[in-house]
Amino acid sequence: MSVKTDLTETKFNELEAYMETIPVKKGELIRVLHKAQGIFGYLPEEVQKYVAKKMNVSTAKVFGVVSFYSYFTMKPKGEHDIAICLGTACYVRGAEKILDAIKRETGIEVGETSADGKFSITGLRCVGACGLAPVVMVNDKVYGRLTADMIKGIIDNYR
Repeated sequence: MSVKTDLTETKFNELEAYMETIPVKKGELIRVLHKAQGIFGYLPEEVQKYVAKKMNVSTAKVFGVVSFYSYFTMKPKGEHDIAICLGTACYVRGAEKILDAIKRETGIEVGETSADGKFSITGLRCVGACGLAPVVMVNDKVYGRLTADMIKGIIDNYR
């Protein structure tokens, strides 16, 4: 897989400028990591080390936070992140068939990003839209009451 990554000095400078606006750094690690992921798109080792150094905390602590919270990712995501809810309501209403259709259409598995950087698939435990089950989110757009037959059309909209 050859996904473009952008760890430019400009982005590190943007993160540092943001960190300088936080008057008290203690207790703000998650907030800083959230911003870092927004800037870089993910949190690779280089970014984690940078945050640790600037916040005067251990790299292990940063890694612990990044690996604990499912919101954070250490792998670059595609231009279009397809997040499928695998919570109980979605699962019993056919999420597994939806996921199979997504994998067929994109050619990738959960946690992977397509070689062209266009798509990634994320599995979620619940998106809080149980009444619309099964649910898929593409970027920030929610698709509910899905069937496997609907997936090709949805993904085609993002190609």
